[in-house]
Amino acid sequence: MDKTLRWKRLRELVRKVRQDKKQQDKKIDILCNDIISAHQDFIKELSTISFAANFYELLMGIRELKEFFYTAGKLIEQQVCNCQIAFFLRTHESFELYMFEDNQLSDCGKDHVENGFSAELVDNICKANKVCSIEEMFGMGLGGNLGALKRISGYSVPLIRFGASIGFVLIYRQKENAITDSELANMIAVTPGLSKAIESYQTQLN
Repeated sequence: MDKTLRWKRLRELVRKVRQDKKQQDKKIDILCNDIISAHQDFIKELSTISFAANFYELLMGIRELKEFFYTAGKLIEQQVCNCQIAFFLRTHESFELYMFEDNQLSDCGKDHVENGFSAELVDNICKANKVCSIEEMFGMGLGGNLGALKRISGYSVPLIRFGASIGFVLIYRQKENAITDSELANMIAVTPGLSKAIESYQTQLN
């Protein structure tokens, strides 16, 4: 066989081997990235389950509704640092608001977002029956300065029983430290148990 032809075939073979190796390396990179991503998602899910289990365990045995909300708020604050938390419960004509400062049930200060909530807004959020952002709540009628609200990262997380919202948890903090998806996922994970416990308290009171 001609020497030039043999070298040509050899170069083609080497080129093909290199191309195959590049393709194989790409597939390995994709597989590794998928494994890492799946592992990270698994860790996040475990963290959420652990938070929910600890959350429910520490709330067991509490008999007073105000103490229940205070303890729940403190547990949430440990998970979502530097946040403001308020619990809104829907009533026939208006709503009940629970928020705490220095271990005491607190009124809304002038800087609190809660000042902008009306009975109509609470009703609208409950009817939406989904997680709502501050921007969505503003569109529903949240009062206050739009410029100030734009500097806040916040959500309402519904408290749902038998498909209907009995209220919601409001959580917010400054936008430069925006609430993360994992923090919001932790909140969503504990609201079913919260809803059931609240309904149980309300039934006892009635």
